[in-house]
Amino acid sequence: MSSVVLPHDVTGSGPHRVIALHGWFGDRNAFAGIRPYLDGDTFTYAFPDYRGYGEARDIAGEYTVAETAGDVIALADKLGWETFSLVGHSMGGKVMQRVMLDAPGRVSRLVGVSPVPAAEVPFDEQGWALFSGAADEPGNRRAIIDLTTGNRLPARWLDEMVENSLRVSTVEAFRAYLDAWARTDFHTEVEGDATPALVIAGAHDPALSADVMRATWLQWYPNAELVTFPDAGHYAMDETPLALVSAVERFLAV
Repeated sequence: MSSVVLPHDVTGSGPHRVIALHGWFGDRNAFAGIRPYLDGDTFTYAFPDYRGYGEARDIAGEYTVAETAGDVIALADKLGWETFSLVGHSMGGKVMQRVMLDAPGRVSRLVGVSPVPAAEVPFDEQGWALFSGAADEPGNRRAIIDLTTGNRLPARWLDEMVENSLRVSTVEAFRAYLDAWARTDFHTEVEGDATPALVIAGAHDPALSADVMRATWLQWYPNAELVTFPDAGHYAMDETPLALVSAVERFLAV
């Protein structure tokens, strides 16, 4: 299936171009909590929706990592961005690595926010049942969000996250993207890649913890650095937005 230019927003007018890629549970508005604080004089940010999400809900696709990466590259081409950096949250962290590989020489820097590594995710049977059942069961979605934020956030916030995920994605796309980010393995392609990378882990996220980042990202990227947010779980955009903006833009501005 050929690439498409994804629906997107653009914020800022600075010379450093950045494409921000959302995760499994949200569309491009997952970054709404940090957008008021971004430095639009230094950076220009683009926020796309993947196929099956947000304004791209009705765009058919195979919902793979490679397809999404191709769409992101098509967006960069449409915007006239020869070079750019990437921010990827969760599933978006896996997509951004595929973009880097498929657009050689064009990606300046990588920032992963609780990012999925380039390897297959090692689910046990119980974990896979929880995640694979989330497409049809809102309760599974809530349990996953609660688990990955340390079972410590308000019930109303958890409910809103679930309601939003149901509203902004199709069941078909949501289920297919699980296989995409959990079962796709291309880590041997990124091993030794010199692209500078910042990896942000939340101390309250047991699934994509700092230890997981050390065993994957920091092993494969020689120029990677790890920052752990003590007051965040999997959703730093919601839990610690100001700290996230500071860390991201400090790294990108180098």
